[in-house]
Amino acid sequence: MTEAPKPPVNRPGVLSLNIKEKAALYASYMPFIKGGGIFIPTAKPYKLGDEVFMLLSLLDDPAKIAVSGNVVWITPGGAHNNHQQGVGVQFSANEAGAQARNKIEGLLGGYLQSSRTTHTM
Repeated sequence: MTEAPKPPVNRPGVLSLNIKEKAALYASYMPFIKGGGIFIPTAKPYKLGDEVFMLLSLLDDPAKIAVSGNVVWITPGGAHNNHQQGVGVQFSANEAGAQARNKIEGLLGGYLQSSRTTHTM
């Protein structure tokens, strides 16, 4: 007797981001997203609403930040104004998401008031 095929498990994708400079963190952070979010360069195909798990390495901090979220922004390859291909992910509305937002905003400090262009806006 053969078993019926099991339906595919819809597991979240895993994205890693290693940011070594404050200017790069500023360009990736999405403070205009409720709860905060971050842009991650990737060529992997994602759809709006996809759940992803992120491992973030920020500046000189040896500790990685593990946080989940949902895709809320997509920049396709060949986008206008040579924007980098990737996805913007809104941090989950839980303690890990709040910790990620607070850590990034603490690292950026006054940089958040800058009018420099970012990967998203």
